[in-house]
Amino acid sequence: MSIHRLLASISVFFTLLLISCATTGNTGFSSSPTHGVTVFQPDRPIPYPVDVPESFEFAILNGTRSADGASGSNYWQNYAVYSLHAEIDPTTHTLFGSGKVVYQNNSPDNLDLIVFELAQNLHKAGTPKMDITEITGGIHLSRVAVNGTDLEETTMRARWIQGGSGYIVEGTQLYILPDEALESGDEMEFEFEWSFLIPERGASGRMGRSRDNLYFIAYWYPHVSVYDDVHGWFYDSFLGNAEFYHGFADYDLTVTMPAEWLVMGTGEFLNPEETLSSPTLQRYIDAGQSDEPVIIADFDELEDATIESENGKLTWKFRSDKVRDVAFSATLESRWEGARTPVGDLTGNGEIDFTRINTYFRETAPLWFNQTDYAQHSITFLSDYMQFPYPWPHMTSVEGAEIIGGGMEFPMMTIIGDYNSVGAVRLYGVTAHELAHMWFPMIISTNERRYTWIDEGYTTFHTNKANIDYFGEERFNEMDVFRGYFQIAGTELEGEIMRWSDFHYPGMAYGVASYPKPASVLYALRFVLGEETFRKAHHEFINRWAYKHPYPWDIFNTFEDVSGMDLSWFWRAWYYETWVLDQSIAAVYEQDNNTVIVIEDLGFVPMPVKLEITFEDETSIRKTLDVEYWLSGQTTREVVLETDKKITRVQIDPDRILPDVDYSNNTWEQ
Repeated sequence: MSIHRLLASISVFFTLLLISCATTGNTGFSSSPTHGVTVFQPDRPIPYPVDVPESFEFAILNGTRSADGASGSNYWQNYAVYSLHAEIDPTTHTLFGSGKVVYQNNSPDNLDLIVFELAQNLHKAGTPKMDITEITGGIHLSRVAVNGTDLEETTMRARWIQGGSGYIVEGTQLYILPDEALESGDEMEFEFEWSFLIPERGASGRMGRSRDNLYFIAYWYPHVSVYDDVHGWFYDSFLGNAEFYHGFADYDLTVTMPAEWLVMGTGEFLNPEETLSSPTLQRYIDAGQSDEPVIIADFDELEDATIESENGKLTWKFRSDKVRDVAFSATLESRWEGARTPVGDLTGNGEIDFTRINTYFRETAPLWFNQTDYAQHSITFLSDYMQFPYPWPHMTSVEGAEIIGGGMEFPMMTIIGDYNSVGAVRLYGVTAHELAHMWFPMIISTNERRYTWIDEGYTTFHTNKANIDYFGEERFNEMDVFRGYFQIAGTELEGEIMRWSDFHYPGMAYGVASYPKPASVLYALRFVLGEETFRKAHHEFINRWAYKHPYPWDIFNTFEDVSGMDLSWFWRAWYYETWVLDQSIAAVYEQDNNTVIVIEDLGFVPMPVKLEITFEDETSIRKTLDVEYWLSGQTTREVVLETDKKITRVQIDPDRILPDVDYSNNTWEQ
């Protein structure tokens, strides 16, 4: 059902009769309002339908999206094919880059402006920033060409006065103005040459260099921006906080480094025999067939890990298809481990497929001796839980202490801190988190800069699932996600989940609205739908939007379509407001030989009520009261229990699976 449908009118007064399944005694209970009145004034806000932008509504009208949450018959995406080369001079920490981009305009529009992102310009003086940032000068463009013709840098004013082609650099955006528009169905070729000083903690700790023995390079090349069916060009500035919105592309990547450095990057490693020494190459081959970690190059073997070169340099080659981005690492003193891990039936031939696991870490990171195992478990578990096998030839983890404290994800690559100060459990958790990002947003390519909650919220949810599977329910449960949300839930510090990510209040609002709260809300949604329907809708959304660009309303519409439920109230209450869930047992008393249970809903979020009633003989019954009563504006509900058995305990949410901000009032005991 569409999320645009208004809530059906709900009767203020109604009676619910529930029959128990207790082992002894005749037990049943009904509920009714506490007071009969002739004029009803709601005691709480009644959720109204969500706001859907006109641009999204137009996409539905144009047939690129559909009201049931799937992409439409007219859905399109523009596409790019990159050939990129990078060379790093370790003596100056300078990256020299060159590249060619063939951009395919699959949209119905003729494009007289092409937008690229220059994320490294976050490190240029004068560009907008959300926090203190190392100034390195940003990207220096030495060549920009369109279809073989070099362009000159210009300004918008000069373009208005003089006309003609050119390019404009404004903050982290590069605007290219070609002589002729890129017509629908055509392609255009761009060529670039550039360089930049590699920052120590680049892009807010998402890339950089450490101790003269490690580079992790990302956000390093002119990256064509997304032109989509909802908003057209995406050119929100990169401020160093909220992340990215990238389209899919094919990449040929080559990296040139001094011969003693080990390099790994996004894509299939094409030339191991041209870069690795014979012993290292054999171990690399063995690791690809091993379920147990294989040391490909140990700390005392690194000087002999690569082949010799006449000019003292080696070029490493990688190839990837249909990915959002490419990143690479270069290590000088890091141990290299490898193994394989199963991902499920990727090719559909009925056989189990595998991917490579690579691990690079320095001797100062002792917890990383278990990292290969952590990555193996994460990729295998997540492939199974998503019901979508990990699709790429490798997953590589790089220890990057001093560049980053937590972790950051890129297709097939992640950089993670050493975690020496917080322990192995946390290292597993961040590994599962970064690897879960391979699905959200690397496959389901969302707009992280505006809706960080989609990729981070889903990933936090999936991380908790992986933690529970690895460590057991004795160590992890749903409450581990809720605690982060509860820190500011319902206070003036909290911001709405749907608030654009870079526009949150200073402090904890961005983090809570992006990570623990949306993950907590997924648990609440699972409770409303039931485990089976929730998993079915979750997998349907992944399958519908794999290698595409979903918006929040595609998620909402998909869950409504699969469940057959109007969930307008749920989206409004949880995603658009900072309301909280706070259900309580206000009283339990005897009346007319019956037991009356008084439930008060102290928060504004309406949710079904799951009750557990325990009797003196230690038997118990569980019943769920639907949400409709609260949607009428009521805040108090009486449940009349007809039984000859004495009640000793009444509890709301006995399994603690909902993000209720105050569990202390959920239980009444005799």
